[in-house]
Amino acid sequence: MTHRTHSRGGRRPLLLSVSLLVVLLAATGVVLGLRGDGTDPDEAARAGAQRFLDAWAAGEPERAAAYTDDPEAARSLLESVATHLRAEDVEFAPAGPVTAADGEDGADGADARTVPFTATFTLPGLGDWSYASEAVLRPGGADGGWQVAWRPALVHPELGEEQTLVLNQGRGERAPVLAADGSELAGPGTVWEVSIWPGRLTDRDAAWAALDALDAGIDTDALAGRVAAAGEDEAVPVVTLREAAFGEHAERLRAVPGLQFAEGTRQLTHAARAVVGAVDPGSGAGVSGLEERYDERLAGTASAAVVIADRASGAAVETLHAWEGGEPGEPVVTTLDPAAQRAAEEALADAGREGAIVALRPSTGEVLAAADWPADGFSRSLSGQLAPGSTFKVVTAAALLEGGMTPQDVVGCPRYVTVNGFTYENQDEFELAPDTTLREAFAASCNTALIEHRDRFADDTLHTTAQAFGIGAEWRVGAATFDGGVPVAGDENELAASLIGQGRVQTSPLVMASVAATVADGTFRQPVLVPDAAGAPHEAPTTLAPATVEALRSMMRATVTEGSASALAGVPGLPHGKTGTAEFETADGELSTNAWIIGYLGERDVAFAVVLEDGGSGGRDAGPVAAAFLTALEP
Repeated sequence: MTHRTHSRGGRRPLLLSVSLLVVLLAATGVVLGLRGDGTDPDEAARAGAQRFLDAWAAGEPERAAAYTDDPEAARSLLESVATHLRAEDVEFAPAGPVTAADGEDGADGADARTVPFTATFTLPGLGDWSYASEAVLRPGGADGGWQVAWRPALVHPELGEEQTLVLNQGRGERAPVLAADGSELAGPGTVWEVSIWPGRLTDRDAAWAALDALDAGIDTDALAGRVAAAGEDEAVPVVTLREAAFGEHAERLRAVPGLQFAEGTRQLTHAARAVVGAVDPGSGAGVSGLEERYDERLAGTASAAVVIADRASGAAVETLHAWEGGEPGEPVVTTLDPAAQRAAEEALADAGREGAIVALRPSTGEVLAAADWPADGFSRSLSGQLAPGSTFKVVTAAALLEGGMTPQDVVGCPRYVTVNGFTYENQDEFELAPDTTLREAFAASCNTALIEHRDRFADDTLHTTAQAFGIGAEWRVGAATFDGGVPVAGDENELAASLIGQGRVQTSPLVMASVAATVADGTFRQPVLVPDAAGAPHEAPTTLAPATVEALRSMMRATVTEGSASALAGVPGLPHGKTGTAEFETADGELSTNAWIIGYLGERDVAFAVVLEDGGSGGRDAGPVAAAFLTALEP
């Protein structure tokens, strides 16, 4: 009994002690994993890490750094990474349970915690790059929250002191735009950067005069202000010149103290500049014309890698991730003929007028030349929207011929015709004899002869006839083009204006060259500039009768031999033509004209259109430019 009682009495104090210990431990939070303030350290550490990561992801490095134990170092590195990675978006996500940070004690004696996370950076043009990292946190932040123990390895596990993350990108080698013979229309070329050294600029008047002589659009008044505001030894950029332009003015420029020159290389367009387009020198991307349309194809694929770099020198220390790339671009091959393009550009330059020349191969529709002036201006050759004036009489005459008229039929050519109170006249108010035939009226470009016979046209006759020339359809040329429009006439006066290529009739030089090519070949063949990208060409829903084609050919030849296109009479190759003078209203409300001539060479596979804007007439002004172009073509 004594043993049993002793045994029973000996256990009771032990049980009481254990129970009391459990209560005490629970009260201190040890059994529940809580700190003295009742918080769960794992959740508190995760919350502390989250607010740091949220500020980092929001692009607020200073706020993120404030949650660390070394705000200055943290802010500096986070800003460096943001600058050099150029991420479009940053996201962080939990990557596992919070664990004790071995050997890292908090200020209040509690264990530090390690919070794992996944970082995802969306990099420009490359997509997402992700990696795993972790943050160590301790309790005792100034605001009572847990504080991030700052170390560079938090940003990336491989990152050491005085290092940063950098996105290195190298452009792929840009491919050229090529002419039909494989020669480059666009590719690397030499340029000269002209700048001013203010401290050595002793004769400003001489400098401004030399720069004005470049005719490069330099605002010398604004430049003078920039020079005055610059430091004595600060280079003030002025203009970038192609090698030919610099060579032309080099002697005068070099004679001015304070002007500086640096030779360099840049992607340049050598010919058909308005059509081929340009490349931004900073980004290397195409910004206009074919360079923009086929930018992805021409640019190729860039090389890219995220590296650890030394912050002082910028030298790469280790590559963390590399993307496949660095492949050169693929050339864009056009149908342009270098000799024809050169002849067109020289003819326009000699004229010194805003305008365009387009040349086609009638048998195929291939664009042989697409020249514009100014050379770096708008591509009016392909995309201009202009009234064609009397060159459109080829379509009007085709409608009459399709309706049963012949070139020998008498149409007359009075000085004036009045339609519903509106008077139409011929250029310079000329008139011809009452027995003037259609052939003679066409050759002389008589407006009144056609308007007098407007009763032969329904409201949609011109619209329908124009379809045989492809006008108004959607062409797949391989470049941006304006493919013309001939609306159904809304009233008698609109019909009268349309008959002579005015009113709402709109075309481009490309369209009018195609009109001439259709007569030359007998069939509309849609123009094409980039064959492998053009797609299925448009096919005209109607065709011209063979007799109509032959009549148009004879009338266009007569326009050269005895009519308004006599400027082409001396051109070899049996030229055919049609002139036009289209009126338009300027921005000032004044009337001006565009001078046109279209045609083809009967002995060669060439059709053309020439337009000179804002002044002149087709025969007197556009005719000589066309003659110069055609004469310069190689046999």
